[in-house]
Amino acid sequence: MSDPTDLTALALAEAIAARRLSPVEAVEAHLARIAAHEPKLQAFTDVYAADARLAAEGADRAIRSGHAVGPLHGVPVVLKDLIDLAGRITMGGSAAHRGRRAQTTATIAQRLIAQGMIVLGKTHTVEFAYGGWGTNQHLGTPWNPWDLAVAHTPGGSSSGTGVAVAARLAPWGIGTDTGGSVRLPAAFCGLTGLKVTVGRVSTYGIVPLSTTLDTPGPLGRSVADVAVLYRAIAGADPLDPSTRGVAPADPMPDLGRGVHGLRLARMPEAERTGVAPAMLAAYDDALATFERLGAEVVEIALPFRLSDLVTAQASAITNAEAYFVNGALAEDPDAPLGDAVRARILAGASVTAQDYLGAQHRRRDLQRQFLTAMDGFDALLTPTTETPAIPLASVDEGHLPSRFTRFGNLLDLCALALPNGFTADGLPLSLQIACRGYDEAMALRIGQAYQSATTWHRRAPVGLA
Repeated sequence: MSDPTDLTALALAEAIAARRLSPVEAVEAHLARIAAHEPKLQAFTDVYAADARLAAEGADRAIRSGHAVGPLHGVPVVLKDLIDLAGRITMGGSAAHRGRRAQTTATIAQRLIAQGMIVLGKTHTVEFAYGGWGTNQHLGTPWNPWDLAVAHTPGGSSSGTGVAVAARLAPWGIGTDTGGSVRLPAAFCGLTGLKVTVGRVSTYGIVPLSTTLDTPGPLGRSVADVAVLYRAIAGADPLDPSTRGVAPADPMPDLGRGVHGLRLARMPEAERTGVAPAMLAAYDDALATFERLGAEVVEIALPFRLSDLVTAQASAITNAEAYFVNGALAEDPDAPLGDAVRARILAGASVTAQDYLGAQHRRRDLQRQFLTAMDGFDALLTPTTETPAIPLASVDEGHLPSRFTRFGNLLDLCALALPNGFTADGLPLSLQIACRGYDEAMALRIGQAYQSATTWHRRAPVGLA
């Protein structure tokens, strides 16, 4: 048996179910790797080593006695530090909440544990999940493992989950996405990440940022892994009103159907402005791959610039809702908040009720316009980010890397980010597949077709022995 940390989550699950590998061996291998690399990478806020070992022993006995609870029993997973586990600390990325001990367990965590998965620990996040680069002024920024010499942006806000999965400290993990916070770390860390439609996955027990736009989602090393983890967490929850009335997620989508006969939208030429040449080259190569696979790729005429939607969202909905949640803390000059995050939260104080309700009304109008433009298309393809990861020293907190991601939240779409190349310096590049709301199965199908024809997602950071 090869090193368990080299296996994808599904390969790990299959090996455990076939008893070629025990949950104890899987957990010990990941804990050893965490111990070796966490001092450099700083992906975790807490590692539950003792409890993970106990859970692995229990899983091992259950499986050997024929009492496995399902195909994922014994597989490790990590959770973003927004997700409550009763009795454990959830800081939400903020030094102001160092002692916040959760009273309940989030629905998403309950579902993972009920299927036998073993939580290795909590992973870092941007403070209150309010940022896209992955930085955290007071609690520290995880180190992007694709360059061990120069610290680069890991992507945020699910920075720790992205780094942990990319560095093989965990086979997969959970993040959240309000403006790109699953897809941005997927892009910068060479992973696959799914932004789900609001209502697909419960947010109960997850520290909120923007209740209109928050969505939890999976990060993994392949579309197949992400599809399985998505299915494990999706479903209605009586504790989360946003999930009520939402049709159940489709059964495990048929990832092998391919893209022959699908009509995929290429972004307008004007959207290419400001995108790094390497990102555009990888994007064009991906479009050509889809055409070779039998899809029709056609330029779409959008009724707006995607960058315009960033302003529409940030100036009203997110800022107002973030201020509602954390305004009192941001107004306290003695509270240990990061400067950039405090400024973003305080911007919500100036949003009037008229501004907020007007933005919500405008959002619905934009959704209708977009769906009209998408008539006849199965998905819109864009780069996930304008650039690959940049050095932390170059970060401008006044400009977030969410130009191609925020529109998905504002328009209530689902979207998949996946690697589609690397720079000459070995940094990941990323493609985004955006689909209509509640069409996660289509995004995953298209993504799987791409990964079946390419090998970008199989690369691992070098230098982490």
